Amino acid sequence: MSGPTVRVLTLLELLQSHPRLNGTEIAQQLGVDKRTVRRYIQALEALGIPVTTEQGRDGGYMLVAGYKLPPMMFTHEETLALSLGLLAAKKLSLVETEAAISSVQAKLERVMPAKLKSRTRLIADTINLMLPEPAPASRGVPLSPLLDALEQQRAVQIRYASYHTEPVERRVDPYGLLFRRQHWYLSGYCHLRQDLRIFRLDRIQQLTLLEQTFTRPANFNAAEHFNASLNQMPGNLSVKVMLHTDLTTAAEHLGLTASLLKPQVGGLLLSFQIDNCDCIALWLSQLPFDFTILEPPELRQALNKQAQRLLRLAGQAH
Repeated sequence: MSGPTVRVLTLLELLQSHPRLNGTEIAQQLGVDKRTVRRYIQALEALGIPVTTEQGRDGGYMLVAGYKLPPMMFTHEETLALSLGLLAAKKLSLVETEAAISSVQAKLERVMPAKLKSRTRLIADTINLMLPEPAPASRGVPLSPLLDALEQQRAVQIRYASYHTEPVERRVDPYGLLFRRQHWYLSGYCHLRQDLRIFRLDRIQQLTLLEQTFTRPANFNAAEHFNASLNQMPGNLSVKVMLHTDLTTAAEHLGLTASLLKPQVGGLLLSFQIDNCDCIALWLSQLPFDFTILEPPELRQALNKQAQRLLRLAGQAH
């Protein structure tokens, strides 16, 4: 719980959802002593919220019978936006937000007029979002401490394991977060590399918020940085592939990667660096349009290997 204002509002929420609470129960819920609870009750009364106090050892507190906060004035469009946002948030499968999402839904329903409450429940019961599911390893990523670091512009110490490498200690100034294709990413300045870097959150083994502060670049966009980094990825092999399709179709299937395309006679040229040809061969084989591998020869070999495997599987007798 952070800050007396938040705790006073939490106390109001507790009083709205319980017919009666004594001082001990409230103190335990808020993580404060009973003297502080009495101060918070006085703060609510000063705001004009009628609280009935029962005398006794613990003292009982309740809102005056029939008192309700004014209903939130949401339009149908705003209700739709809120409800769809909560549905989408559920799909991110973040352990630290699962209970919070249910709590938000319950709070909204308690203060909404009956007509809007009915619309909210209708959306939850009848609309399904088929969004990409996070990879199992991405569940439970440490978003909360990173959001603290972003808000306070404080550096973090991370223990980070890159693909097939031993974990390395790094100090990072977090600039932004991105969720893309089943994974969360952190963009920020790495003091070890002395440059901007991107880190997959499921590969962060340990994270500590530091006292050192930094100034976040104005208008930094994690998605734009990720997109620009695709063309500068370290690798031993230079890839050049000609896609035989139009830009609109390519963008539909390539997403952010489409920004790397350069129109050429006969198609769209895709260029980037890689270390492993097998995964790129698999990715290319899933594209719904034709393409020509210009370089390297190792990628053609990997694609041929993938094709032979598929032919073998297709020819197996049942």
